[in-house]
Amino acid sequence: MRYFSRVVVTFALFSACGAVAFPAFGEESAPKPILFTPPPRSAMPSGPFGAAVRLGENVFRYTTTYASGVIGAKLNCTNCHLGGGSIANSGPLWAAYTAYPEYRSKNKLVNDYVMRLQDCFRFSENGKLVPADNPIMVALEAYSYWLATGAPTGAELPGRGYPKLAAPASPPDYARGEAVYTAQCALCHGAGGAGQYVRGATVFPPLWGGDSYNWGAGMGNVDALANFAKANMPLGGAGTLSVQQAWDVAQYIDSHERPQDPRFVGSVAATRKEFHDSKFSMYGMTVNGITLGAPGK
Repeated sequence: MRYFSRVVVTFALFSACGAVAFPAFGEESAPKPILFTPPPRSAMPSGPFGAAVRLGENVFRYTTTYASGVIGAKLNCTNCHLGGGSIANSGPLWAAYTAYPEYRSKNKLVNDYVMRLQDCFRFSENGKLVPADNPIMVALEAYSYWLATGAPTGAELPGRGYPKLAAPASPPDYARGEAVYTAQCALCHGAGGAGQYVRGATVFPPLWGGDSYNWGAGMGNVDALANFAKANMPLGGAGTLSVQQAWDVAQYIDSHERPQDPRFVGSVAATRKEFHDSKFSMYGMTVNGITLGAPGK
């Protein structure tokens, strides 16, 4: 009886302190994934390595200025990877850096991290293939490495990329997407999708047209853009779009013309067959009488 009393008292103390949670019979107590927290900017190192980290951050946040001779778009890396690449569920650099080398179906190769960055410049920034030893590339790698301080290598960290969206109740629709865009996106990105600028600096990025990402970019796929939009847009109101609205507005945005895929193989049909054979790609599809991706458009 004395032993039983000790057990009761111990249970009461732990319960009062909130230290123990007992699941109901038959329940599994699945632990919630812990999001990695990158170091604060105040912890940036000093010396030559710290200078490279700071340059990398500037390249990432102000790409149109620090990589003006490399990119062909008016986009900053942080436009798609919010918070300078530090925010979970917004393509954070700390989750990408620790995942490479990794096989990518896009080029059917095992890619190291630098190769992944090169693809970002080539497609998402509509730019050049930047050599691995270019100071810009070295700085971006240094910045990514620093953001990943303490993160486990080779682990699939929660918050990597953009959360995968559920399938829409109805197929994505251009007209519904246009209505969502007008109500939720046009204020920042402009009615014509051209973005907004202050003294030549990109404040809100263009979403289509000659200054946006090209047809080879991941955002050129409706599913990827829908995932991003649901998790991160509108800015300051992330998560407020419904699943259907995210799919519809992504369909609308990616149904506009943009720079050619640099892998173009001579015809739209052949390029679609080789690189865009997906229900999520609008490349080569005809919208409002225009074949998307056609040369000269």
